[in-house]
Amino acid sequence: MNWIKYSINTTTFAEDFVSAVLMELGIVSIEIENNVPVSGEKQGGEFEELQPDLPEDNGISKVSFYLGEDDDHESLILSVKKALEELKETMDIGEGTIDTSITKQEDWINNWKQFFKSFYIDDILIKPTWEDIAPSDEGKIFVEIDPGVSFGTGKHETTQLCIRQLKKYLKPGDEILDVGCGSGILSIIANKLLNGDCHLVGTDIDEDCIESTYENFQVNHIDKKAGDFFVGNLIDDKELQDKVGYDKYDVVVANILADIIIAMAPAIPPTMKSGAYFISSGIINFKEEEVKKALIEVGLEIIEVNYQGEWVNITARKN
Repeated sequence: MNWIKYSINTTTFAEDFVSAVLMELGIVSIEIENNVPVSGEKQGGEFEELQPDLPEDNGISKVSFYLGEDDDHESLILSVKKALEELKETMDIGEGTIDTSITKQEDWINNWKQFFKSFYIDDILIKPTWEDIAPSDEGKIFVEIDPGVSFGTGKHETTQLCIRQLKKYLKPGDEILDVGCGSGILSIIANKLLNGDCHLVGTDIDEDCIESTYENFQVNHIDKKAGDFFVGNLIDDKELQDKVGYDKYDVVVANILADIIIAMAPAIPPTMKSGAYFISSGIINFKEEEVKKALIEVGLEIIEVNYQGEWVNITARKN
């Protein structure tokens, strides 16, 4: 199948905001192209192989996404254009025009691999499955990831925010719920941090993500029995809510979108034990107060807020 690539011409300042409005429309497979030099802080680790011939940063960025041939292109592109016009009212997003091109599926899945290299998030090594472990990295905690068609390599600020909170709040024997599990990276890291002394449950609306999660479990030598993963939407799927369970989890983590977290908020506390933690991210900074309000309204106490770039983590507790 061919994919249509839509590229929004914007600025490096506005690229995260443009990405956020796309995600609010349900577009999560987003690609950013710019000439900003890669930094350790931005990527969560040290890179030795940077592009030596990188052109001078001109402040221009392309934010791209892909739609399949069977998708409803017309209505979605109209929604994107409307969202860009609304964003223009609050900031300079540059041209804001949209270019199109055609990409074959095999190119989309495979060609991007040249850009996914091993990197660190604090002391955790994230590496693609096709790279070998360097001798200097032997013996360290590492996670192997092949995202395939699902979302989640660990490079994005929102994922890093969640990982640092998991390191802080997880304890041996925990029951952990991963809402919107994507490639399974957060579940895998939780398992690694606790040396397997935990039980994982995850959900995602995309069945490809469940398949990708189990594949990444296998790659990381984690027994499939270590987690139960289900397709569905926790917001309003009572059957899924029953499968996930009630008053069960010590930690619930959701690296999704602000509007989804808000809509899902009433369904989160019933899954949690008393004293349990809800770690959320995927929240662009201008949505912070809305998410806080939604969590407080369902009886959770905000105990910590962290920032990385334009992105926010909100950690709350069920008292």
